[in-house]
Amino acid sequence: MEPIVLNRSQARKIIIHAAGLSKKAPFGTGINAVYRVIDHLGYVQLDTNYVVERAHHHAIFARVPDYQTEWLAELGDNGDIFEYFTSDAGFLPMHDFRFSLPVKKAFETKGTSLKKRESDLMNQILDGVERDGSVMVGDFENDRVEASSGWWDWRPAKVALERLYLEGKLMISRNSAFQKVYHLPLDLVPQDTDQTMPTDEAYARYIINRTLGALGISSVKEMAWRARRVKGNLVKKELEKMVQAGEVSPVVVDGVKGPLYMHSDTDTNVSIEEEVFILSPFDTLNVFRARLKDFFDFDYQIECFVPAPKRKFGYFSLPILAGEKFIARMDAKANRKQKTLIIHNIHFEPVEIDEKIIDKFVRNLKEFILFNKCQDVTFERSNNSDLLKLISREFGN
Repeated sequence: MEPIVLNRSQARKIIIHAAGLSKKAPFGTGINAVYRVIDHLGYVQLDTNYVVERAHHHAIFARVPDYQTEWLAELGDNGDIFEYFTSDAGFLPMHDFRFSLPVKKAFETKGTSLKKRESDLMNQILDGVERDGSVMVGDFENDRVEASSGWWDWRPAKVALERLYLEGKLMISRNSAFQKVYHLPLDLVPQDTDQTMPTDEAYARYIINRTLGALGISSVKEMAWRARRVKGNLVKKELEKMVQAGEVSPVVVDGVKGPLYMHSDTDTNVSIEEEVFILSPFDTLNVFRARLKDFFDFDYQIECFVPAPKRKFGYFSLPILAGEKFIARMDAKANRKQKTLIIHNIHFEPVEIDEKIIDKFVRNLKEFILFNKCQDVTFERSNNSDLLKLISREFGN
């Protein structure tokens, strides 16, 4: 099949449209819009960092302006979505449940071998949940035999619960404090949910279709990342078949290294509005950093994992998208006691930014402040003092 040739602007628009960021509120409003976001993206990554509102809530808020964080739990309680650790921890639509089964099988068959006491503890916990209902880690006494050696040195009960979860014997929900509650699957999965194990071919095609649906344009490496828990998966082989059948098309993008692919029925002339979005580092658009550099000339790294002396932009800088270009990154922290969003740094990119974009950024920032349950904002520094003055003046600073 002859490849589809695109310039980078066309490619960026396809990518942004697939990410659900082509305009304000593309999925509508209300709790049903939240479900549509998750169903469209196929997966919304979860993260525990609470410097600003957590990443999964942030990603949904960017697409559903009236989003209420309790809606996510409500969708889980209703059996519309579930949480699982596929490529990473995240929320998925319940009708995709069967495609989590190969990952659970992989965890069960390729995990480290269990000692008898570990196996016995898992069986005891599972028996207890079957008999008495859901549990939390705090329900177990400190069963540590040796002193903790570090942050990730979990005690035996925690290890057992997580292993049961990864293997699919338990599932989790979250309480209001974001703590995990472990349940039997039958308590969270509706009875009419398809729970048949997909074939290797069907699993691979699911990964390909979901990746292309959320990314618009994708490399094989990015598809393989979504299936990385299942070793020996057939993503590459099935992709070749889908190209031969005309379901997927090779793509050539000016200045971007391939091979690249997209669904053959993708609109290559999609239009987007010049809306401004403050995005999470873990947003679908941002998780593959090489894509940002290749398609958007945006060299981005989340610096909470970087030693403090080596940080350039701040601990938790948030990418700011305007139309088809990234205009800035904003290092922010929500001081929840003082109800103030502290903006430590706004670093503007070397792109043209007019007053219309600044006005939209200010509007979006006001919404973001309220979303973080804050009432005020403080600005500390920027690499562009004129733009910072223009923005801060809108907040009476």
